[in-house]
Amino acid sequence: MKLGGIKTVENAHDDSVWAVTWAPATQTRPPLLLTGSIDETVRLWKSDELVLERTNTGHCLGVVSVAAHPLGSIAASSSIDSFVRVFDVDSNSTIATLEAPPSEVWQMRFDPKGTILAAAGGGSASVKLWDTSTWEVIATLSIPRPEGPGPKPTDKSGSKKFVLSVAWSSDGKRLACGSMDGTISVFDVARAKFLHHLEGHFMPVRSLVYSPYDTRLLFSASDDAHVHMYDAEGKGLIGSMSGHSSWVLSVDVSPDGAAIATGSSDKTVRLWDLSTRAAVQTMSNHSDQVWGVAFRPPGGDMRSGRLASVSDDKSISLYDYS
Repeated sequence: MKLGGIKTVENAHDDSVWAVTWAPATQTRPPLLLTGSIDETVRLWKSDELVLERTNTGHCLGVVSVAAHPLGSIAASSSIDSFVRVFDVDSNSTIATLEAPPSEVWQMRFDPKGTILAAAGGGSASVKLWDTSTWEVIATLSIPRPEGPGPKPTDKSGSKKFVLSVAWSSDGKRLACGSMDGTISVFDVARAKFLHHLEGHFMPVRSLVYSPYDTRLLFSASDDAHVHMYDAEGKGLIGSMSGHSSWVLSVDVSPDGAAIATGSSDKTVRLWDLSTRAAVQTMSNHSDQVWGVAFRPPGGDMRSGRLASVSDDKSISLYDYS
């Protein structure tokens, strides 16, 4: 497995690019790359050419997360302006505007069926679930404090439960979220029930992703410079991968399930072979920290694998994955 650089777009946005995702192919178009920036816009790019299709406005502060529905027709963007904007990918028309108090939405993900939008709730120490047919909140999953020895938390330490990241299992039955204190919480979605914490990180967990082929296998990226593999059902840490020299800000798993990619504040993108749990390649396209990495989902007439990365340097890089 390897990455090959295809194209880098400098100054793809007017400010730092913090969010990246792919809108899957539809019957009428190939996949599109969506990027969100501190410049308050979401931009949509043609899949292989990285040619700008359109710029979406509507937020009045920086965009911190973008999420695409599995059918590719709609997407959502969240901003530090306290709003989530749900929009039609092809027409840019607004479908819904969801209000969240300050810092209550940090990262979002649609479930595999596209019926629920989950949002990591920032300072509320919870994850909100929206029904995508009505755009009403159907559940709020609150994160309990870990039990065990040690000093009891005070109100002043409540911010440590600030929720940064969220991920769905491939069957949509489990939801994991990562917090500022390094803990990962796993929920049974149907019962809206907290199951357990996954431990091992001691610094913020910025990004999470489940394997597309194993509903138990969860990957996490943390400011402690490590990437962890968990058995999210058995509560076990399977392995820890190190190699980045600074915070790991983003992790994504390849569509074939054989590799993960990570982006770091050390300005690099790394490709990891999961069979050996070792980094097999380091890409240094960016000149500032890499906030997001995202593999293109399979579908449409696309035969080749692609990975995109975005950075504080305002650029987007696209790589071939083979």
